[in-house]
Amino acid sequence: MSVLGQYRPGDTVVHRMPAGVKVAALIAAIVTISVFVRAPWQLVPAAAVVAAAFACAKVPAGVAARQLRPVLWMILVVFVFQLVFTGWARAVVVCGVLLLAVAGAALVTLTTRVSDMLDAVVGVLAPLRRVGVDPERVGLVLAMTIRAVPLLTTVVTRVRDARRARGLGFSLRAFVVPVVVGTLVTADHMGDALAARGVDD
Repeated sequence: MSVLGQYRPGDTVVHRMPAGVKVAALIAAIVTISVFVRAPWQLVPAAAVVAAAFACAKVPAGVAARQLRPVLWMILVVFVFQLVFTGWARAVVVCGVLLLAVAGAALVTLTTRVSDMLDAVVGVLAPLRRVGVDPERVGLVLAMTIRAVPLLTTVVTRVRDARRARGLGFSLRAFVVPVVVGTLVTADHMGDALAARGVDD
């Protein structure tokens, strides 16, 4: 069984690519599709690029699908909201961009050690120490942000499975509230772990 967002060792081109390049490419890709994708059909080439990246990394289709499955409930909520207030086309675009962003972040975490990401960010920001920037802290925040994607999907999966085990039907409020609570609990645990390591100021 694949754990969401867990590093999968490999010797592909994507695995060997420097962590800094992958993180920069992820940020650039998310910004690009967020700014330039304005119609549903424009999601197709972006999705093709993401699919090709997964294929190059030799990530099995089942593993790739599991990175997206847990966030589908959240995407559904966003879709309904966008559908009501902005129309179906905008709803498809917003949800498509979100899915591609999640997929991209998952690919980075699947093919990159967190320590490598931290080292890359710290190296790039090192010259900014002279103006008061703490590269280690910035790198930690970035790594936590990327890691938060699979952590959030884990919370969503846990809530979904619990409702299924109890035989409960779909209820938006009954689904969203436990997800929010679970997310806050996870964030609290992360905060405690950081405080225990002296990262609390």
